[in-house]
Amino acid sequence: MSEGTPLLEVTDIQTYYGKSHILRGVSLNVQKGEIVTLLGLNGAGKSTTIRSILGLTPPRSGSVKFKGIEVSGMPTYRIAKMGIGYVPEGRLMFGALTTLETLQLAERGSKDGWTIERTFERFPKLVELRSRKSGRLSGGEQEMLAIGRALVGNPDLLLVDEPSQGLAPIIVREVYRIIEDLRNHGVSILLVEQNALMALKAAQRAYVIDDGRIVFEGAAAELRADRARVRDLMGLATA
Repeated sequence: MSEGTPLLEVTDIQTYYGKSHILRGVSLNVQKGEIVTLLGLNGAGKSTTIRSILGLTPPRSGSVKFKGIEVSGMPTYRIAKMGIGYVPEGRLMFGALTTLETLQLAERGSKDGWTIERTFERFPKLVELRSRKSGRLSGGEQEMLAIGRALVGNPDLLLVDEPSQGLAPIIVREVYRIIEDLRNHGVSILLVEQNALMALKAAQRAYVIDDGRIVFEGAAAELRADRARVRDLMGLATA
């Protein structure tokens, strides 16, 4: 990966579910060391963009490059091994596994990276819950575990899908504090959200997607400062 090459570069992807055309020329990029947020309402194409990047719903055309390497057409496990972690919408826990077992299942050894021990240091709450089955954790606890599960795979890029979904405001603030702190520890993040103001506060750059098309790209701080524009952009799908 040469200097100046985006960590993730998505160019003009067209993605379908059967005959339904979902993504219509989506392009975005994430540079090393930044948080980028992809905003939009339900059904706008946010999660499909994540699925397209990971190869779970491969685009029919266009390009997805990670570290300068074309990954379109690769199986998802190979894309993940290249250094992409995934925190899915709804957390998707194996409810019968304990917190510790969940992390052990996902850990990919790295003495200098994210080990289970380091993850416990970053999420001390999970230490208390190490023997509790993940299906019995609260929504906020599951979100922390889902992030920890992704981190022990030692990703260079974390794809985080709707982390605030179903959480109380005080828990949302804690989750976002963790997300911002991860950037300080060298993890780049593509953050998919409906909670626009929280995401814009954490991110450096923002994209807004509507009906499968990118309708805004720019600095997150500037967009956050223009509340009327945020409302207009986030309301496009219902306009």
